[in-house]
Formats: sequence, structure tokens, C-alpha cells
Amino acid sequence: MSISNEWLKDYVDAGVNVEDLAERITRTGIEADDMIDYTKDIKNLVVGYIQSKEKHPDADKLNICQVDIGEEEPVQIVCGAPNVDAGQHVIVAKVGGRLPGGIKIKRAKLRRERSEGMICSLQEIGISSNVVPKAYENGIFVCPTEVEPGTDALTALYLNDQVMEFDLTPNRADALSMVGTAYEVAALY
Repeated sequence: MSISNEWLKDYVDAGVNVEDLAERITRTGIEADDMIDYTKDIKNLVVGYIQSKEKHPDADKLNICQVDIGEEEPVQIVCGAPNVDAGQHVIVAKVGGRLPGGIKIKRAKLRRERSEGMICSLQEIGISSNVVPKAYENGIFVCPTEVEPGTDALTALYLNDQVMEFDLTPNRADALSMVGTAYEVAALY
């Protein structure tokens, strides 16, 4: 069972960090098996708006995009995703940013064209491929609603969160829901 710490706070706020909460829950009989922190290893990830897209003059599968990332001038990003298009709100890793796995984002030249960042897929920001929507599993993620360019992408995607993975035994069916887990946390604190 996966329990979002941010969602749990909508029901009950224990006032402790997620590691202490997981430890206390484990000591009372529900084993917190794993902790997923979506913010770990991620830096300078924002929402960008693709203003224009042109084919790369020296590559069939690359596109040159002008992307508004909330700064004074749009940045040029070379992208090879098949579903990239003008008018989309996308996830952008800015120059100087970091992605899971120790990937550092630098200025680059791809076939003589400069690229000032990276338009990201959900897998590239650490989301497990078994929960990525089918429409985005082979390309970049496109935000379903308009988001202000420059907004923190993890906040916009509701991923500014830590998730506790519970290993439940059959006698703890009460912890198979957010409300049941909230009752447990309320009883502990």
C-alpha cells in the first residue's frame, strides 16, 4: 500500500517528518517497507511553454524548440521526443539542474544547434514506467492544463511529496485506505 505524506496531511498532520512517522508506524505493527522521495536528486525542474517548434536542419528526428521557462527570454532546447509540439506545457530541466541518477543538465550543442536545457519525460524525473500513462510512455509528458511557465514542476505535478510503502498483513485491512491510515496516525499522535 502506498501512502502519500502530503495526502495524509489533508486528514491528520502529525507535525513530524516523514522518516519519524514511518518509524513510529513500523513500531506499532504496520511495516513501512520503503520510502519514495520524488524530490530527491532533482534540482531546477520547471514547467515550460513551447512557443515554437522547427525541424532540426541536420537531423530527421530532432526538433528545435523555443521554450518559455518564466525568464526574460525564451530558451532554445533541442528535443527528439516524437510527441513534442508548439503550444504544449512541458517539464523542463534548466541548465544547472539535476535529475535522478546523477544526471547534470548542461548547455550543449546537438548537431551544431545549441540546447539550453532538457524537455523531460516522466521516466526521466524518476517516475516508475509502470505508472506512466500510455500516451506518454514513449515521449515527453504534456501537462493536461495550463500552468504558468517557470512554476516548479514537482509542485505542478503534485510530486513534491514523499510516499511510504506499507507491507500489510491480512489482519490490517484498516490500513488499506488513506482514511484508515489517518485514523492510525491520529491514534499514535
